[in-house]
Amino acid sequence: MNNRFENKVVVITGGANGIGAKIAERFRNEGALVEIIDRIDGQWYVGDISDRKVLEDFATKTINNYGRVNVLVNNALPLMKGIDECSWDEFLYAQKVGVAAPFYLSKLFKDSFPKGSSIINISSSRDRMSQPQTESYSAAKGGIAALTHAMAISLAPKVRVNSISPGWIDTIKYKASQEDKIQQPVGRIGTPDDIASMVLFLCSDEAGFITGENIVIDGGMTRQMIYHGDNGWNLRK
Repeated sequence: MNNRFENKVVVITGGANGIGAKIAERFRNEGALVEIIDRIDGQWYVGDISDRKVLEDFATKTINNYGRVNVLVNNALPLMKGIDECSWDEFLYAQKVGVAAPFYLSKLFKDSFPKGSSIINISSSRDRMSQPQTESYSAAKGGIAALTHAMAISLAPKVRVNSISPGWIDTIKYKASQEDKIQQPVGRIGTPDDIASMVLFLCSDEAGFITGENIVIDGGMTRQMIYHGDNGWNLRK
């Protein structure tokens, strides 16, 4: 077993399930001390990261327990609602979870990051493409992608900051059809391991010359041009 992260303190927001849970598992397997904050009840800090007081309490307890944070993964999922139904408060809530909380948690940990630390922001391929009625989520994911390069400059050289934009990642054991698979140039939909592997790489010494980047992991989906009648695609009305 590789112990690249032996005794490194790793904080993950939204780490109770899905991509966050897989990231936590992979870090633990490499010797890390993992702290999770999530709204779901469990053996971690339970709280809503849209609440400033929750973030402050969580950060204080983490720093008091360990004295440092080596890795911060901002993974918590913003609300997805569209322009037809999304209210003012719901839109702001999505931005609090998706952009404000990652910013503020990074700020709270700023003086506790040792040299060589990493922040990973989980964005989405929706930071550059959309379905109808997804404005709150898309705005949050676009915001965190931009926040990434801003923080990479402000926190340099002590902390490297990168983001990942996942495409279609199966977090619910979805039984993909053949049509689902061929929609991806690699011939399958993604798994949480696909994202976790990149997170660990970006936080490792092997990625020591990478900062301020957004890496798209989507099986090539956002690179494939789509025309009616091309590559098995047909417009249906």
